[in-house]
Parts: sequence; structure tokens; C-alpha cells
Amino acid sequence: MKQGIADRISTAATAVVLLLFVAALFTKCASTMTPTGGPKDTLPPVIVAMTPDNFSTEFPRVNHPKIYVEFDEYVQIKDQQKEFFTSPAMKKKPTLTRRGKGVVITLKDTLQENTTYALNFGSSIQDNNEGNPLHSMRYVFSTGTEIDSMYMSGYTADSYKADSVGKTFIWFFIADSVPEPSQWDSTMFNHKPAVIARAENNGIFIAQNLKPVPYRVYAFEDTNNNMEYEPSVDRIGFIEGTYNPAEMPEFSIWFDSLRHYPSADPQLYFRMFTDRKFARHTLTQSERPNRHQAMLYFGAPQPQIVSIDFDSIPRDRVIIDPQSRGRDTLALWFDMPGDELPDTIKGSITYMKHDSINNLVETTDMLRLSWRKVETKEEEKERERLEKEREKALKAGEEWIEPEQPNPFAYKLAAKGEVNPLKNLDMTLDYPLVEFDSLSVTLTSKRTGGEETPRNRTVRLLRDTLNSRLWHIESDWTVGDEYTLTIPSGAMRNVAGESNDSIIGQYTVADPDKYATVKINVRTSKPDMRYIVQLTNSSGSVQQQLRDVTAGTYEFKYVAVGEVMVRVIEDANANGEWDTGDMVLMRQPERTEIYKNSNGEEVFTTKANWEFEFDIDMDDVFKPVTMQSVIDMLEDREQARLKKLAEEQAKKNKENEKKDDHNHGSGFGFGGMSGSMRAGINATGQQR
Repeated sequence: MKQGIADRISTAATAVVLLLFVAALFTKCASTMTPTGGPKDTLPPVIVAMTPDNFSTEFPRVNHPKIYVEFDEYVQIKDQQKEFFTSPAMKKKPTLTRRGKGVVITLKDTLQENTTYALNFGSSIQDNNEGNPLHSMRYVFSTGTEIDSMYMSGYTADSYKADSVGKTFIWFFIADSVPEPSQWDSTMFNHKPAVIARAENNGIFIAQNLKPVPYRVYAFEDTNNNMEYEPSVDRIGFIEGTYNPAEMPEFSIWFDSLRHYPSADPQLYFRMFTDRKFARHTLTQSERPNRHQAMLYFGAPQPQIVSIDFDSIPRDRVIIDPQSRGRDTLALWFDMPGDELPDTIKGSITYMKHDSINNLVETTDMLRLSWRKVETKEEEKERERLEKEREKALKAGEEWIEPEQPNPFAYKLAAKGEVNPLKNLDMTLDYPLVEFDSLSVTLTSKRTGGEETPRNRTVRLLRDTLNSRLWHIESDWTVGDEYTLTIPSGAMRNVAGESNDSIIGQYTVADPDKYATVKINVRTSKPDMRYIVQLTNSSGSVQQQLRDVTAGTYEFKYVAVGEVMVRVIEDANANGEWDTGDMVLMRQPERTEIYKNSNGEEVFTTKANWEFEFDIDMDDVFKPVTMQSVIDMLEDREQARLKKLAEEQAKKNKENEKKDDHNHGSGFGFGGMSGSMRAGINATGQQR
């Protein structure tokens, strides 16, 4: 972006003036009259006056002072709860009301002495007709004689996906005003920040109006829009040490004219993660959604259960089925005929429960699990129809025989289709099985188009380790063969006493020539370190993964054609999974990086029947992070994003040309006013 996308400018104005100038430039460079025809209005409202003036000092602290911002057109206020915030936070949030072509801001709180305040409107101010937002609008004032004028920039990224996290709040605590963490860190829970900034959609933030003092800095994603950090709900990021904006290196700042907000090269880097809050071991809820099923929900993972007993059901007829890795959700299945199960099952559970002072003590809670049949509308209509038929037959003196009901045994298994040898076949049942005659299941094959007698093939039936109702059907699948799977009638019986009808499936094997193969050559100087290598799509969703990776060559087969990325996790504890961080214990999450080649490319396009090979040097991928390496990564991503936008626009223009020879489109340019404007500023806010 530094060359070819953005032209450096050099003036003697401050960075604040730069931001206001650029924002005004991009909104005032066209006529502000209401159009009577022609192109759709895409310009945001323009500020024409502020009363009192922006950057006022000795602002009144009491008596609910008002601020009036006037625009060149009528405006509306949208998403105020999400977009508008103050720095520092006010106990009573200001109110925003429209008046004429402007907005009145009424301050409800008593303000602090000698404090610089910033009202951040985000994208809440929009024009009344088309809803064009005025991005990054700010009103700044001080209750003292000076405006704090220091700056810092930063970047917030998801520590697992290694992608930007937008709209995060960054809290700055003056280091001398909060205790220095030693064994644990409670700053976010016990103290209020002196300055608040917010990242834009690209994860970049520019914190303004800072003092030249050291700060402790945290970032969090305010999921519930309550300006409070909630562990296990909000993503959090923290960095060790303190940071004084007066001692930070210079950084570049510019107006991103494509996204319509200011951006900058970051000075701080936050790896965001979802923390785990302290949770009490207690039974929070119990229910019985089906006749043969009950659910128990616990407040914390890994509950220690001593026993579960029911008055009317023997212990050996109760199947305990964890529904999550942490076992905080349990399904109980009752292996008894339905007519022997009462509408209300009474019992008890004995487990280790947190008491009022958070000690674990053995506790027995009573269980009362009720269930009753609730007819669906379709079932009600069918019952009423049968009753009418029965009454009609009886009135006519005819014998009425109730129609045979369909088999209630329910399952999900594809009746036909292609089998991916890496994924095999999956069969999901409504209830767990208590009997499965796996030896009666047959799998036969013959060559496609051939007339030879089908051959018996080995079939392996494996129950999933996390879901007792999921079965994997595996075999040594051969390309070019047609397969027939047969599960005979009565081979399966579930806890409800239901048995299956005959199940027959017809399958072929996916042709590997329709897929790609990705080969990974791994080098590392750390033989004891274990890595997880994931192949993802361009959105970051995992398609395949390899665990316990060390130096060597690995392959991903049957890779779908399209865009892919390679995510690498430094599995420090070698447990085969990515581990999140812990802010209170000041532990960062395990490091995750997206592989990029020597050209800085992260996204690669696979083709059918092609083999792609990557050489991954783990020492290079996981080299120490510097702010320059973060800046380089962001610039590589921005170049790739702009290139993709240009390609999409060129394709769209070409399609428009085909539709209408007279409509050639205007292309997609990055020169002149459609690019970004950059300026370097130092720690005092002066351009360089």
C-alpha cells in the first residue's frame, strides 16, 4: 500500500487536522445539493458547524451541558448502542437527539476535572435519504486548559484464525493508577480505563488523546454491547509491559478511501482469544425432551459424578452419554420399553458441588424428569382422520383394521452417492443402539459396468467416541468399483426397543482426479516440538488437519478444488489441539500462523488432478513477532485484497459490456482520489 496505492503527502499540520482534512476532502469534493436525477447519492453528511467548537477547553463539568453538531443535510442516528461510545466511559451515557439538520448531544454525567473527553460516533450518523454513514466522527473537549494529544496505533487479530478482529475496544490504563500484576491480573475487572479506542473492521485502531505517560493496554470484543469484559463471552487480548506514546516509534497514518475510515501501521499487536471464566460445579438444569432421553446440564466442565439413581429404572438400564468434550452436558438414555417408563421419573444424582465458599463437597440433588407426548399438527390430523374412518366403518357394520404404522426406527444414512475414502460413510441414529449384529452387515463390490459376481469386502463399523448415536462405516474403498451396503432387518435395536427394516445403500468412490493433492515438506530445528497443520478454505474453515507433525513430508489427499490456506499451530503441550489463553493467569494462547510463500501469498488456488507442494520452515513461520513483520503481513494481505477486488470489478465490467455495448463501465482504479492518503506522524502527532 505504501507505493502504487497511496501517495505520501507532506504538510505541517497535525495528525488530527490531517484526519479531519481527509475526511472533509472525501465528503466535500462533490456537490452537496440534493440530486434530482442521475447517479444515486453515495456521499455521507458533511459537518458544517459544532457548538461549542471541537477541541474546546475548560468545558463545563455540571448542569448537563449540550453540544450541537450541524450537517449540510438531514441525518438519522443508527445503531447508537453499538456505535457510540465515550472516552473515558461515563457512568451516565450521553443522549443523542435530532434537531433540524443536526444532532444534540446532552451530557448526563458529572465530568472529571482536567480530563480530555472524546465522543466517538462510529458510523451512527447517516444521511436521512440513502443512509450513507459518516465514518469515524469524533468530538473532543477538555475540562482543563489542555487537550491530551498523543497517539498510539495497533492491530487486533484472532489468535486461532490469525485473521483480523474488527470493532474491538482497546482500554488504556495509566500504569501508575493500577497495581502491577504479579501472579494474576485483575485489572480488567477492578479498574476503569483512562482512554478508550476502538478498532475498525480491518482490526486497526488509532488511539488518540493520550497523555505522555506509560499505559497498560488491553483489547476486548464487547459482544453484549455493555462495555464490560465478560470471560468466556468476549474475546480478550493483552500484552505484557507498559507503553508510553511519547517513547513509541513513528508510524504511518492514512485515510482508507475504499473502506472510508482512517487506518495506520500498528505499533501494538493483540492476539485475541476467548478466556475461560471460573465456573461453579453445580447442576444447572435437567430436562426430559423425549420418553427415553433426559439431559443434565452442569455449570462447569468435567463434573465429578458419584452416582445417578432412579426409583423405577435399574442402574444398568441407564446409559450415560457425554455430549461435549468437557462432559458439562450429559444425555441419559433409558434402555426400557416405553410402556414401562412413567411420565415422571424420580431419582437423585450425587456429585461434587461447589458450596457457598467455592469448596467442592459431595452433594445429592433430587431429580424429577417429566415427559408427555405432544402431538404435532400432522399427527393430530392423521389421528382425527383414522378416528373418522373407524366411526364410519362401525356405523356401516364393517370391520375396521387399523393401518400398519411406519417403523419408528429413525436413522440418517445416504442411500446412494459418492464415498470420499478419507471420510467414509456416516450413519446417525435418533437413539443409541443396545444391540448391533455387525456380522450380519455386508458390503459387496463390482467393477463399474462389469458383469462379474459381486465380491464381499471388509466393512468396519465404528461408534464415534464423542457421539454414541453416530457410527462410521469404513472399508478399503477402490476407485472404479460400485458398492452395495446391506444392513438386514433387525440387525439394530435401540434403547426404545425399536428395530430397523432392511437398509440398502448403493455407492461409488469419489474419483481422485477430480480433487487436488497438497504435499507439505516440514523443516524444523526443534525435534521435540509438535505442530498441527490444517488445510482450510479461504474463509479459515478447517477442511483437513494433521496432528503430531514434526520434520518430514505429509500429504492432504482429496482436497476440494478452490482457494485454500495452510494454518500451522505450535502445539507446545503436544495434546493435539489448540489451547486458548488465560488473561487472569497472564498466559497467552498457543501461537497460530498462516503460512505464506516467498511472495507473501497466503491464499492458493488448487486445481483438479494437480499436486501442490509447499516447503514449510517452522523456524521461519514461528520466528519472533516484530511490529515490522506484522506491518508486512498486513500490507501483503491488503495487496491481495485489492488485487481480488480489481479482478472482480474487471469481471463485472466485462459482463456489463456483454450485456450492453454502450455501457463499458469505468474500471477499478487506485490512482488519484480513489486511493489512500498516507502521512507519517511521530509520537507527538506531528507529520514527518
